[in-house]
Amino acid sequence: MTMRCIIFLTFALASGALAADVTVGTATARSGQKSTGVLPVPAGIDAATNIPVIVVNGAKPGPTLALVAGAHGTEYASIIALEKLAQIADPSALSGAVIIVPLVNVASFAQKVPHLNPTDNKNMNRFFPGKSDGTQTERASWALAKQVVEKCDYLIDFHGGDLDENLRRYSYWAQTGKEKLDAISRGMVLTFGLDHIILQNFRSPVPAGGAITLTRFATDIGKPAIAVEAGHSGTTNAADVDVLVDGIHNVMRHLKMLPGTVAPIDHPIWLGRSTTLTSQYDGIFYPLVGPEAYVSKGMTIGYVTDYFGNKIWDVPSPVSGVIIYIGAVPSMKKGDNVAVIGEPADNP
Repeated sequence: MTMRCIIFLTFALASGALAADVTVGTATARSGQKSTGVLPVPAGIDAATNIPVIVVNGAKPGPTLALVAGAHGTEYASIIALEKLAQIADPSALSGAVIIVPLVNVASFAQKVPHLNPTDNKNMNRFFPGKSDGTQTERASWALAKQVVEKCDYLIDFHGGDLDENLRRYSYWAQTGKEKLDAISRGMVLTFGLDHIILQNFRSPVPAGGAITLTRFATDIGKPAIAVEAGHSGTTNAADVDVLVDGIHNVMRHLKMLPGTVAPIDHPIWLGRSTTLTSQYDGIFYPLVGPEAYVSKGMTIGYVTDYFGNKIWDVPSPVSGVIIYIGAVPSMKKGDNVAVIGEPADNP
């Protein structure tokens, strides 16, 4: 090796310029580069799929942050926010790497099907870590678990109001009982900046056969993770998209992945429990309150008519609290979610 090569190698190692390549699925990004590809989900008992992925590998060493959206493919604002972030991300300014998965549920997005993966009619945020030989949702969850969650140091899961949900912005913070893990995730949720935060209890094991979300799986294997929600009723309002992009940048500054400092939100509204109200009838739904409204127990928050316009049910709030989301469309069938109400709690 020549003296020139030795000097260059010594300088590169000292400056971190030779940071390792980052590979996720078919995307490989070298230090200071951005790469696109897919997470291939091979065919099994049903169809194959390809999940888009973008890897932004910073010019300087640092942690790896995973950003995942589109498990529900018609929660559009969060999908568009990650697409926007991928376009503006600058590897030269970044310490560490960002794995961006903007659209997990491609079939839902393409077919405009809310809540579920139309390939197997499963919720793509309930089956982690998945199975390599399960249905498409389970195989996709397995790919995300192996290729994204296990490779990251921190994770943010993005959601929002689906086609039938009129939603206010909020985030989730889970308490695991592990002091260090909880302190890190608390810092992430406060610096993300949404002023309503729902508390989750991840201390107890999930019952056999119970739903395991992306954030639950991530925290179970020791990765600090939060979930955030913005956007509603199929809209992609600039304010909703921008608040998500700004929140990501705030967390990245907090984690020292980007230069600058950020102050955590001072006085968030903590919501200790969220109660889901489901419909007792088929019919046409008329909301009387919107998201962010404070309601008292027993207060009428909407009503349902039959298909002739005759009122058949005044919808009472089951608890006192704040409307997190309420039905956004007239279509209503028995068992559908009418609203979710969050109950304020003390600062944890």
